[in-house]
Amino acid sequence: MVGNQDRWREDIFVACPLRDLVPDDHVLKRVDRVLDLAWLREEVADCYCSDNGRPSIDPEAALRLMLAGFFAGIVHDRKLMREAQVNLAMRWFAGYRLHEQLPEHSSLTRIRQRWGEERFKRIFQRTVAACREAGLVDGETVHIDATLIRADVSWESVVEDHAEQVLLENSGEEDGSGAQVAVPSRRGRPRKHPRQAKKHSRTDPEATIATSSHDRRMEPCFKQHTAVDDKAGVILDVAVTTGEDSEGKQLLEQVARVEANTGREVKTVTADAGYAHPRNYAELAGRKIDAVIPPQREPGLASKLPARRFKYDARHKQVRCPGGKTLHPGKAKDDGSTIYKSRRCDCRNCVLRKRCIPASSLHRTIRIVHGYEALLRARRRKARGWNAETIELYHRHQWRVEGKHGEAKTTHGLRRAVRRGRWNVAIQAYLTAAVMNLKCLAALLLMLFRWLCSRGPTSDHHMPALTQT
Repeated sequence: MVGNQDRWREDIFVACPLRDLVPDDHVLKRVDRVLDLAWLREEVADCYCSDNGRPSIDPEAALRLMLAGFFAGIVHDRKLMREAQVNLAMRWFAGYRLHEQLPEHSSLTRIRQRWGEERFKRIFQRTVAACREAGLVDGETVHIDATLIRADVSWESVVEDHAEQVLLENSGEEDGSGAQVAVPSRRGRPRKHPRQAKKHSRTDPEATIATSSHDRRMEPCFKQHTAVDDKAGVILDVAVTTGEDSEGKQLLEQVARVEANTGREVKTVTADAGYAHPRNYAELAGRKIDAVIPPQREPGLASKLPARRFKYDARHKQVRCPGGKTLHPGKAKDDGSTIYKSRRCDCRNCVLRKRCIPASSLHRTIRIVHGYEALLRARRRKARGWNAETIELYHRHQWRVEGKHGEAKTTHGLRRAVRRGRWNVAIQAYLTAAVMNLKCLAALLLMLFRWLCSRGPTSDHHMPALTQT
């Protein structure tokens, strides 16, 4: 018999709780059991007046609306409120009944501005603490990587900065006739090619032009630095900088933040070659942290003598060339490096001169930076070949942290910034990381539920929360 569905009959009353209309395996229903935001009202109390003005939106309801949007990959407030208007799971998760009016989309914008970046950072850190209490965080092996987030600007807003021209115009001196004469600020050899003008966006000056690969064009973007735990893929730390900031300079600070968030000492750090700075190798070795970071290739041609052929004696601060001659140190640079130069008389009749220095040079120079010995040890370790455990750790790095970046961009809308300004992008990154950590907790809840079901009948309505944040 063919059924007949009367689509035009509307019910005045719904004779069941709203949560019964949400499927039991829905991610918001599983996350609700591990999410406790009772602390949030006290956290944001100083952002509101206690005895004046109209009652505001409940802070927990506002945050739950934001989280529900990121779970569904909806990052725009206007689209989120339109979806929440008809989405029963979002209404139930945020605590709004069917007849209650949802807040305006602009209210969420004002709440983010009022709370600020630091409070959203603490919200993310609460999820890290919840994962740690649930046993999902080991804290000893950490995978660190960075990814670019396309800024919310158009190409029409990108303009060039002619910095050298402005400097020359502002640093001019007057001649005898009173006219301005430009004085070049750069010393040394003249440039063979003119410096390429830098670009920036007028609508978002904090977004800088960068690219993640040589075969991709440069775009205005921000850079997210992420640290992921090896045990269950929990995100331990997130930081957002401008796109042109070097990720290698953020490594040591990020390791310190990871230890502060987890309360445990890091024993192994994995990263790609972009973090292979001599200072990073030296500092990690001094803290007895195993650095699984492949060193970068040495610059220069294969037919020339590389810098590794020059022996460096750190105890006596000497450098000896392959011909047995000693290079003498010059004045230390501001970055802590020292330039060692050979004597002209030593290089004049050396049999290795053609392979060591070009015909236009009179002597060889070697730059010794801070952590040079640690860099040499890392190069020797890679040249001898990593053992099976180290290779496995680096392979886990590739799919652990890079997989998290791919999930954040494809599922949770982090491929492009939604709003302008570094602090706005940081809030978007914190909420995305918090959602992904809550998904790990929800997955653990599902495993526990299935284990309890295998032992006997269990009512889903009476299952306790795994942890309190």
